[in-house]
Amino acid sequence: MAVYTVGIWRVKPGEEDAFVSAWRDLATATANDYPGATAVLLRDRETSNLFISAGPWTSLDQIEDWRASATFTSGVGAIRPHLESFEPHTMDPVVTIGD
Repeated sequence: MAVYTVGIWRVKPGEEDAFVSAWRDLATATANDYPGATAVLLRDRETSNLFISAGPWTSLDQIEDWRASATFTSGVGAIRPHLESFEPHTMDPVVTIGD
């Protein structure tokens, strides 16, 4: 069963485009380092500076390896200047419907 990483990102107003670009760079580098890795970045329609990211991983060990990697460290380092806050979470699926 997969384990998920979820990030809740509150971006400084006016820096949304820069945040999205930096997040995309991190996600692309992660996909290069971890073939088959996928992620999605969601933006709240009512609070335009609130984003949520999520992605499945094969194991907790893989998540820990990623979070300790230079890719993660440098990627989040490039994102942080655009943030008001960031909450990382590691979550287990409870219910899955469909494919």
